Amino acid sequence: MNSDTRYILAIDQGTTNTKALLVDDAGQVIARASRPLKQTYPHPAWVEQDPLEIWDSVREVIEGCLAEAGPARLAAIAVSNQRESVTAWDRRTGRPLGPVIVWQCRRTADFCETLRARGLQELLEKRTGLTIDPLFSATKMRWLLDHIEDGQARAETGEICLGTMDTWVLWNLTGGAAYATDLTNASRTQLLDIRELEWTGELLDIFGVPRSALPEVKPSSGIYGTSAALGSLPAGIPVAAMIGDSHAALFGQAGFQPGSVKATYGTGSSLMTPVASPVASKHGLSTTIAWALDRKQVTYALEGNISFTGGAVQWLGELLSLPDASQGVADLSIQVEQSDGVYLVPAFAGLGAPYWNDAARALITGVTRSTTAAHVARATVEAVAYQVRDVLDIMRAESGYDLQTLLADGGATRNSMLMQFQADIAGLPVLRNLSTDVSPLGAAYLAGLAVGIWGSLDEIAQLPRSCDRFSPSMPGPARDALYTGWKKAVARATYDTANV
Repeated sequence: MNSDTRYILAIDQGTTNTKALLVDDAGQVIARASRPLKQTYPHPAWVEQDPLEIWDSVREVIEGCLAEAGPARLAAIAVSNQRESVTAWDRRTGRPLGPVIVWQCRRTADFCETLRARGLQELLEKRTGLTIDPLFSATKMRWLLDHIEDGQARAETGEICLGTMDTWVLWNLTGGAAYATDLTNASRTQLLDIRELEWTGELLDIFGVPRSALPEVKPSSGIYGTSAALGSLPAGIPVAAMIGDSHAALFGQAGFQPGSVKATYGTGSSLMTPVASPVASKHGLSTTIAWALDRKQVTYALEGNISFTGGAVQWLGELLSLPDASQGVADLSIQVEQSDGVYLVPAFAGLGAPYWNDAARALITGVTRSTTAAHVARATVEAVAYQVRDVLDIMRAESGYDLQTLLADGGATRNSMLMQFQADIAGLPVLRNLSTDVSPLGAAYLAGLAVGIWGSLDEIAQLPRSCDRFSPSMPGPARDALYTGWKKAVARATYDTANV
């Protein structure tokens, strides 16, 4: 290892795993480590994780990454994270006071209904860019305070910390010295005014979340604090970037200019396209902060959040007791050339963008006596692409830009059948990033900007990226017929539930 090279330790705290990369000043990954994470489901549509297990996984991947790389000249630490997931901890002891309520969790659906009944939808969309939905963090924070003994009073006196996973990781990395979040994660809480770029009293009052319980809000690129000594990680390394994983993926893809659009294929999926200024969506998309280089250089984005994409594939693999759930479904799906009229709508906890229907429930339709497991597997994989098109069509119309290529990243992109079907059903080329590390790389680039490893976005855009291309080949009438079938299946998933 070159002793003159400066390295960035990039931590990616995800929903199903935590990973760490060591990135050199040429943007190359020279070491990596990963640890899986458990999720628990204490009630239907509830999803939790253990905050201490998450922190243990961060420590393990740091140790594994540094052990693989040997001595390195660390210039900075960067953090990307699963968004909207929140937990609470004691400010004095640092001990958790509840679970991590995962972004997928729907336990606050009833509270969301009360917000709608109070006529707050328009106000919240205008101030936060987000619709009323259990996905976002503020209702989860409210639930945590309601289920901690004297939670509200203790939060008002500053005894309780409420934070998304970037904040929890930062707190522990710095030994409790830094309590902060970045603008991308803050923009997903519904407590931040996306134009004023601050927690605002009107929003805090709606959810009953005290300002004293919330972290400081900072740009995505900049110094947050320095590391405490942690195993092989020395003290004093600056934490120089924090950013939500979907935003980090867009940055990692160098999608800096309006007209770029990326889709991250994970447990759920996020489509995001940068825009010059906040756009008020009328059809179920969110306006969010893509990243902030500083308080004056803030890039906005339109985003569509899909709740279950890769998670649906995982569910089917587990249902079928396949040894490797996701890969097993992928292998099954290519045994047939089409789903033969079978559709799966993965509304396991309602539908996200662009429908935002909490009541919808998953269904499989079009099944006949000749339907096989392979047809259902293919329908499940195809459901990923259909949901992405749902969002992409609206994004193209509302962004005002001609979106000509879809930048794809995330674990599910390894499935070439999915990528080709995505190109076919969307009717536009898909550019698959061959790296599985796009989100932490995006965070690393932001940290590199903060500590002077790279000097500009243009310099980052020139860093090498390995990609391959899938071009649409399906005739238009066939595409339209398949997509019409999908829309009918979605209508059943929503109509039938509403009339039970």
